[in-house]
Amino acid sequence: MARKIGFDTEKYLKAQVAKILERVSYFDKLYLEFGGKLCSDNHAYRVLPGYETDTKVKMLKRLGKQMEIVHCISAKDIEAGKVRGDSRLTYENQILKDISDLAEYGLPISAVVITRFSGELGALKFKQKLENRGLRVYTKYEIKDYPRDLDAVLSEEGYGKPEWVPTEGRIVVVTAPGPGSGKMGFAMSQIYQERKRGLASGFAKFETFPIWNIELDHPVNIAYEAATADIGDYNVVDPFHLAAYGITSISYNRDVENFSILKRMIERMVGPEDPMAKYRSPTDMGVNMAKEGIVDDEVCRDAARQEIVRRFFRYTLDFVEGNTGRETIRRMDEIMAKAKVRPEDRAVVVPAREAAEEAERRRNEGKGHRGIYCGAAIELWIGDERLIVKGKNSPLMHAESAAILNAVKAIAGLPDGVHVIDPRVIDAMIGLKRAFGRTASSLDVKEVLDALAASSVTDERAGRCVEVLGRLKDSEMHTTHLMNNGDEAPLKQLGINVTTDARIPLPT
Repeated sequence: MARKIGFDTEKYLKAQVAKILERVSYFDKLYLEFGGKLCSDNHAYRVLPGYETDTKVKMLKRLGKQMEIVHCISAKDIEAGKVRGDSRLTYENQILKDISDLAEYGLPISAVVITRFSGELGALKFKQKLENRGLRVYTKYEIKDYPRDLDAVLSEEGYGKPEWVPTEGRIVVVTAPGPGSGKMGFAMSQIYQERKRGLASGFAKFETFPIWNIELDHPVNIAYEAATADIGDYNVVDPFHLAAYGITSISYNRDVENFSILKRMIERMVGPEDPMAKYRSPTDMGVNMAKEGIVDDEVCRDAARQEIVRRFFRYTLDFVEGNTGRETIRRMDEIMAKAKVRPEDRAVVVPAREAAEEAERRRNEGKGHRGIYCGAAIELWIGDERLIVKGKNSPLMHAESAAILNAVKAIAGLPDGVHVIDPRVIDAMIGLKRAFGRTASSLDVKEVLDALAASSVTDERAGRCVEVLGRLKDSEMHTTHLMNNGDEAPLKQLGINVTTDARIPLPT
């Protein structure tokens, strides 16, 4: 069955580009603070079915040659080795990847700004690496008592101190690998210096979520809270917008908390008739037109509810691995309750747990391995037929491997009992593992896919299975136990939305 569509990307793009061009018409130059991932917005892809992962790139390309991109990164985040939760890349490696990805789209980075810099060695090393690759790199020092001491901020020792970054585009997109990277501080510093040079630069914010003109408790907006539960973001009614216009609009806590001081800052930088002085709320600063693309609200609601459950399992995994704390789990429990969803609302969760239980019951039939019983399940659509396939671990392969193998056989129209991997290939792979000193013979997903590819040389049925691997994209999968990298990485590369109970694989 084709994926249900709830969002029209083309309709959205037309509205969004028009809104940005309208905003830039008020200024000589517009600094557009960009929230979220620039190249591949998988969160939006999942909660707004029909949204294309490269939508933001398409939008930037439509803005044409008048647009350029500046990347910000905090020296403190470089020093701390901060990692993005979705990509598992450090912030500096995420920037390097973004630079490479954007170049492939024909959107080169104009400059990189290292913010909150105070001589950190890691930041200096990263600066050197970027400069060696031909990039312009600037540093921006911390301002004491920023942003509360406006006299200090709006002075030659504040916004006037950092080296001015020359930009040629009329639209300067300011992006970063994550929150707290100093995007707004950089933009306001540039505006402060350019206003003194006689250039009427301005500021606006682009963030897809939360969507300001749908209700506070719409699942799509709650899904944003789920995505940022680890940093404590939450949605609020914009009190400034409500007071100014009597209109309910949705913002989030950090924007609302910072608006009063930002408003005072703007009032001291520009005259009362300036377009920036007309910003009466965080909503006014934004240019988000995402609602224009929603063509089936119920489809988006359902997709967002499923994303909330996926996030629940993501944080469960992060907690077990020591990457987040109990406060995130507590917050996520509240978000689940607000959205009225349970872990078991994810269709593959119960079947995966049942597969683990079945493995234990069938331990005398060769299921399970060394007293550990794991299960996995994948939801497939073959035509209009919904099918759940399961996998159980064994001495031969992991539960995830068995589930993937069963899934591609089902898609290829092969009977469940057909063996598509040549036993000689399996023996050779096990021998190779032992040569590397690995005692576990059970094959993970990567190893099973390698074995399937090798078998396809001589077995037409294995070849059919390899050919249909691409049809696993966007499938839903759940496993009961912690996965190793040989399981998790290829599943993600196949585009499978995989979650886990994150049980520790200990013998029973």
